[in-house]
Amino acid sequence: MNTITVLIADDHAIVREGLRALLATEPDIQIVGEATNGQQAVALSHKLVPDIVLLDLSMPLLNGMDAIPRIQQCTTASTKILILSTYSDPAYARHAQSLGASGYLSKQSDIHLIATAIRSIHSGDLYFSPTHHLTVQCP
Repeated sequence: MNTITVLIADDHAIVREGLRALLATEPDIQIVGEATNGQQAVALSHKLVPDIVLLDLSMPLLNGMDAIPRIQQCTTASTKILILSTYSDPAYARHAQSLGASGYLSKQSDIHLIATAIRSIHSGDLYFSPTHHLTVQCP
């Protein structure tokens, strides 16, 4: 079994801790770092080159939308970005996808969808929360 490395980027400590605890129960997922703002997410992505960056949109110093292309510039093509956001409007998901995100989950989604989405985008698929009803387009 290949291990999927994940960087969590969210400015709320309780969210990071909850995600870390949830994903620690998944034998094929390993948390390699945590970022508390967008600039730190970019720097840690460059340093750690995780398989997945689990990225919040609303963060200090650099928001998630602005961080997406910067993360892509400083990592390999194998690093995928999964947005986890309070914004449930499909326009945010479409915009994130247009910038290069491989997936988008609303924080209102079922918690167990996070591991499913991570595995899905790690295998090369796009994953958008069922609540977004997007017509997924290849980038």
